[in-house]
Amino acid sequence: MNRGSSHRWLARQRRDPYVQQARRDGYRSRAAYKLLELDAKDRLLRPGARVVDLGAAPGGWSQVAAARVRPGGLVVALDLLPMAPLPGVAFVQGDFREEETLARLLELVPARALDLVLSDLAPNVSGLKAVDGPRMSHLAELTFELACQTLKPGGCLLLKTFHGEGFDALVKALRTRFEDTRQRKPPASRAESREVYLVAKNFRVL
Repeated sequence: MNRGSSHRWLARQRRDPYVQQARRDGYRSRAAYKLLELDAKDRLLRPGARVVDLGAAPGGWSQVAAARVRPGGLVVALDLLPMAPLPGVAFVQGDFREEETLARLLELVPARALDLVLSDLAPNVSGLKAVDGPRMSHLAELTFELACQTLKPGGCLLLKTFHGEGFDALVKALRTRFEDTRQRKPPASRAESREVYLVAKNFRVL
């Protein structure tokens, strides 16, 4: 990020009401409100639920999930970046695309027992659609594969992706394994962002 871009980012952060609210509410990131808004609409989190949170750092989604699955729930978070500890959250640091990282994650997850897979994963954005789109599609495909491997019957998946190349194919794939798949753009998602969230409910084990 160059100096001009850095100044613009800082100015936007200072003006952002979600950033200000996150500081007041004690959330680690404004992204917490995206999950809160999505959960209010789609009722994904509940006491006792077992959840994986991909792309978790700095921990906003994990904070929301850990609070809502109490008592008796489980949250396992994963990110390439380090994340400060959170009560009720087990953390795996590593690259989601690597087999070793996935193996460490699966050691913490009961077999075919997850209620919900969350993914706020995104590639390092270059600004080039021809580059960013395929990278995002790859992450979404890996997330879908993990969900198919770990969700129990009736489980749910919430993942971030971009509109563009690969989007229709992803939706089609989700609909082969979930009874209900919907597109969401929560109010906390910046209007200028290309991100969109897919909510897939009622997983079918083949």
